[in-house]
Parts: sequence; C-alpha cells; structure tokens
Amino acid sequence: MKKNILLIGGSYGIGLSLVRLLQADHNVYVASRTNQGLEGYGVTHIPFDAAKTPQQVLELPDPIHGFVYLPGSINLRPIKMLDISNFREDMEINYFGLINTVKQLLPKMAEDSSMVFFSTVAVNTGMPFHTSVGGAKGAVEGFARALAAEYAPKIRCNVIAPSLVDTPLSKRLLNNDRKQEAMAQRHPLKRVGKAEDIAHTALFLLSEKSSWMTGQVLRVDGGLSALNLS
Repeated sequence: MKKNILLIGGSYGIGLSLVRLLQADHNVYVASRTNQGLEGYGVTHIPFDAAKTPQQVLELPDPIHGFVYLPGSINLRPIKMLDISNFREDMEINYFGLINTVKQLLPKMAEDSSMVFFSTVAVNTGMPFHTSVGGAKGAVEGFARALAAEYAPKIRCNVIAPSLVDTPLSKRLLNNDRKQEAMAQRHPLKRVGKAEDIAHTALFLLSEKSSWMTGQVLRVDGGLSALNLS
C-alpha cells in the first residue's frame, strides 16, 4: 500500500526535489500557494498559504503517514536594522505556521508516522545577522523535541538543520560567481548545499530506515557546525 505523504510547500527548491524522490512510490500531497513546477509529477495540489494557517482548513488525506513542513525565510540583517515586525514575520512563517498546521494534522497522523521540520545551522553555531531567523528556528527545534516526547511512540519528529542551500530562497546570497565561491569556501566540504542533499535526508527521515530516530536534529551543513579547518 502506498503511503500518504503531505508536504507544506513543495513547488520549488528542496520541496520539489523531495517530490521527485517520493512521487513514484507514495501518494504525495503538496499544500502550497502555487502548483507551478509540479506539473507532470502526479501529485495532489492543495491551495494553501502557511502564513495564513489559522484562517485555513486543509483538505487532508486520512491517514497521513509522513509530513514535511518546508516554508522558511532568510532574513539576514544586523539587529539594529530589524524591528519587532521583522521578528514576528520570521516567527509566523517558520514557527507559528508550523504549529497551526501540526495541530490540524495530529488527529489524522497514522501509527508509526513521521514528521520532518527544518531549522538552520545558525541555531547551533552562532552567526552574525541571524538573530531573527536563528530565534525562530531555535523555537522549531524546541517544539520538535517536545512534540516527539509527547507523541512517542506513535509519531516520530525530527529536524534537518542545513547550512546554505542553492535554492530560489537563497538566490540573493548566491547571485554571482564571487559570492558562490566565498560561500563554498566557508564549508569544510568546499561547496554549498544542493536541494537534493537535503531532500535525500528528508526522504530517509520519512522512511522506515529511520524508524529508531525521534527528537533529533540532523546537521546537514557541509561540516560547518562540527569542523574548524582554519
């Protein structure tokens, strides 16, 4: 029997790479603002805006065997250039949107199901200009561990914490050869991440191959958080 996998976001970047990996063997549902990019993959698209979650009710499959929350932000500025509305925006998309979505899903989650959330390398490794997104993603990590404890053994909850990944969300940081090379050199593995790197990790966490893992944060970051080669 094919499992039902729900992605919030998934029409580009990491989400679309994950759709490509899942679509042959699973029933894939993608809830996002647009279905552009999803044509030809045989997925079910659900119009949805994570920033407006409290006002929306998702038309969900039942049961749900796997769930991935992909919406995020990269709002990198000195704290003196951020006002409270910037922090609220990052919390809304990264944290409150996740909470509101999870609360809708919980009654439909199957036994031995898996949830996958996203953080950032900047939670574990302090980085300048990351106060807003780092704070929001830190909240995601704490939420995931608490949820994993509350719903074990029925639901597994794990988090992927990438470094910079070459996706449309990060294009401003990688929009010329000089920036791409500088970002690559920051990482021990001497390249920035690819969407496929992260999608394969998410696929593993959704699968039975990770059935003895919950409450974990996987740092898929080219070695940045663990190795100091300077």
